[in-house]
Amino acid sequence: MPRYDLASLPTRELFPGFTARLLHTSRVTQSFVHGTAGHAFPEHAHPHEQIVTVLEGELELTIGGESIRLTPGAVYAIPPDVPHAGRAITDCRVLDTFAPTREDYKS
Repeated sequence: MPRYDLASLPTRELFPGFTARLLHTSRVTQSFVHGTAGHAFPEHAHPHEQIVTVLEGELELTIGGESIRLTPGAVYAIPPDVPHAGRAITDCRVLDTFAPTREDYKS
């Protein structure tokens, strides 16, 4: 079974103010995200199921026109193809898990 060191994974900008270290297996992608306070990401959708886990700070997600505030320990599951957007209320660390693997994040 492979072992990974998070600090050795390269950092990638997902959106302005949001960077991530990405880990891919044959079935899932984990995205260890750092969000900078005040930055937002636009509404988008993808065919992947996404599980959002807030590790530190506060993140606001907007799904179906409803905004929810997530704090450390909060977990939110976004079904495939559901439009969503968000913003970092404070600097935050978030673990996003996607299934199936995000091939578009591999490049």
